[in-house]
Amino acid sequence: MIVELGHFALWLALAATLIQATVPLWGAIMDHPAAMRVGDTAAQVQFFATTGAFAALTYAFVVSDFSVLLVALNSHSMKPMLYKVTGVWANHEGSMLLWVLMLALFGALIAAFGRGVPAAMRACVLAVQAMIGVGFFLFILLTSNPFTRVDRPPLDGQGMNPLLQDPGVAFHPPLLYLGYVGFSTAFSFAVAALILGRVDPAWARWIRPWVLIAWSALTAGIALGSWWAYYELGWGGFWFWDPVENASFMPWLIGTALLHSAIVVEKRASLMKWTILLAILTFSMSLIGTFLVRSGILTSVHAFATDPERGVFILLLLAIAIGGALTLFAWRANAIRDGGVFAVWSRETGLLANNVLLAACTGVVFVGTLYPLVLELVTGDKISVGAPYFNQTFLPIFAIVMLVAGVGPFLSWKRARKADVLRRVARVSAIAVAATFIAAALFGLRDPVGLFGVFMATWLAFATLEDLGRRIGLPKTAIPTALRRALGLPRSAWGLYFGHLGLAIAAAGVVAVSVWSVEEIRIVDPGSKLEVGPYAFELMDIENTTGPNYQTSIAAVRVTRDDALAAMLFPERRWYPVERKPTTEAGIRTLWHGDLYAVLGDPDGTGRYVMRYYYNPGVPWMWFGALLISLSALISVTDRRLRVGAPTGREMTAGSVQPAE
Repeated sequence: MIVELGHFALWLALAATLIQATVPLWGAIMDHPAAMRVGDTAAQVQFFATTGAFAALTYAFVVSDFSVLLVALNSHSMKPMLYKVTGVWANHEGSMLLWVLMLALFGALIAAFGRGVPAAMRACVLAVQAMIGVGFFLFILLTSNPFTRVDRPPLDGQGMNPLLQDPGVAFHPPLLYLGYVGFSTAFSFAVAALILGRVDPAWARWIRPWVLIAWSALTAGIALGSWWAYYELGWGGFWFWDPVENASFMPWLIGTALLHSAIVVEKRASLMKWTILLAILTFSMSLIGTFLVRSGILTSVHAFATDPERGVFILLLLAIAIGGALTLFAWRANAIRDGGVFAVWSRETGLLANNVLLAACTGVVFVGTLYPLVLELVTGDKISVGAPYFNQTFLPIFAIVMLVAGVGPFLSWKRARKADVLRRVARVSAIAVAATFIAAALFGLRDPVGLFGVFMATWLAFATLEDLGRRIGLPKTAIPTALRRALGLPRSAWGLYFGHLGLAIAAAGVVAVSVWSVEEIRIVDPGSKLEVGPYAFELMDIENTTGPNYQTSIAAVRVTRDDALAAMLFPERRWYPVERKPTTEAGIRTLWHGDLYAVLGDPDGTGRYVMRYYYNPGVPWMWFGALLISLSALISVTDRRLRVGAPTGREMTAGSVQPAE
C-alpha cells in the first residue's frame, strides 16, 4: 500500500508541476496577482508530494520489499541498514527520483525565501523550474518508474554493486545532485529575466545566493567523489578524467565563471548578456552530465543506466530546455543594454578575463569528453582521450586562471592605477619565487613542471594574503586595530579569501601528488620489505575473516622511516558472495605532508601476494583546500548584503532590458 501511495504521490507531483508551469506564467504576463501566487502553493505541493514518493521508496528498501522490482535488483536482506538506505539512489530510477526531489526542493525554497523578489519575477522563475520538472517527472513515470512491482517476488534480492556499498555513497550523490540541480535556479532566473525584460543589479543580487549554494554543494560532491575513488578503487589516484567525472567538473567550471560574472552585474551593471548566457550554459552542462550518466552511452562505475531508449528521452529534454533557452536569449539579447563603462586596467576586466579563461577550460573538457562519443557515433571508431590531452590543454589555461585570480583583488572597480598594480604583482611574485626556491632546497625538488606548479600555488596564496593584509591596514596599522578591521570585513570578502586560499592549497596538493608520488607494485612474501620513497613497507601477515555481508582478507603492513615506526596499515580485499564481486579497501595513514597508502592484491597461489605501496605527498592539502573552497561559498551566503535591498536608481535603470521592438 505504501508503495502505491508513493506512485500516486509522483503523479500528484506531476499534476502540481503542470499547474506551476502554466498558471503563474500566465499571471505574470497578464499581471494577475492571484494567478502568480499559485506558483508558491504549487511549488510547495510538488515538494511535499515528491518527498512522499521518495519516503515510500526508502521504506521499500528499508523493509526489503522485494515485490518492488527496483528493490529486488538493488538490495538484499543481509545488507547493513546504511546501504539499504543509500541503495535508494545507487541506481538509475532512484537517483532520478532524488534528482527531481532536489528540483522540487529548490522550487519550494524559492517560494518560501524569495519574498524579496518581485511577484512577477518569482512567478516566472517558479514556472521555468516547473517546466524542467515536467520533463523529468514524465521521464521517470514513463521510462524509469521506481515503483514497478514484480508478479512473483524473489525470496531475496540481487544486492548492490559492492563498489557502492561505502559510506561515501551516502553523501556523494546527494551533494552532487544538490549542486547539479541547484544551478537550475540560475537558469530559471535567467529565462525569467529574458521573458520579463529585466536584467539589472537587483537580478544579480537575487541569483547569487542560489548559485553560491549550488556551487558549494557541487564542490563538496566532486571532492567527496574523488576521495571515494581514492580509497575505494585502490589505484592510488584521485582523478582519472573519466567522462562521468568530467560531467560534474564542467558545470563547476562554468558555474565558477557565473559566480564571478554576477558580481560584475551587481556592482557595475556590466557583462549582463554574458552573465545571462553563463546562467543558461551552467545548467546546460548539468543536463549534459545527466544525459551522459543515464543515456547508456557510457560504461563506468559512476554510470547507472544502460538503456539507450532512456537516453533518447533525456536527449529530447536536453534539446528542448537548452535549445529553447538559447533561442530566447538570441531573440532578446539585442535588447539587453549594459551600463558601467570600465577601463582595461580594472576589476571588471580581471573578472571578464577570469570568465573567458574558465569558459575555455570548460570547452577543453567538453571537447575531450564528447569527441570520442561523437566519433564513435559517426564513424564507428573507438578512441579514448585520457590524461595526456587534458594535461597539455587544460592545465596551462587553468594556471593562467590562478594568475588572474591573484591579480583580480589588486584591481579597483572602473579604473585601477597600473603602476600600483604592477608594483604589488612584482612584490608578490618575488615572494613566491623565493618560497619556491626554499621548498626546492628543503625537500630536494627538481622537476621543473612541479616547481612551476608550486610557484603558481604560492603566488595565489601570497597574493590573497597580501590583499587581505592591505585591506585591514597591515603592516602600517597596529595589530589590535587590524584585527578589528578584519572582524568588520563583509562575509563575502572572507568568502573570497577562503576560496582563493583553498584553491592555492588544493593546487599545491594536486601538484605534489601528481609529480612526486612514489609507487611500488611487487609480489611479496609476508616479512618482505620494500623501499617506497623515504619509507619502508613490510607485509606482516594476512588474516581472513567475515564482515556483515562479505568475506575479507586483511593485511597488516608495517611502515617505518629510519627504522622508526611511522604507521600500521590494514588494507582489505573483500568478496561479496551475493553479488559475486570483489572490492579493495586501501589502507591509508594520513600525515600532515602526505598519505602512506597500501593495497592488497591477489594471492599467487604460493603464499605470496601482489602488494601496491604508495607514498602520496600533498594529498591532505588537496582535501583541505577543497573543504575551504566549499566553505567559502557558504560563508558568502551568510553576508547580510545578499538578504537586503539591491542597488536602485540610475545604475539599475542603465542595466535594464529594454522592451523588444
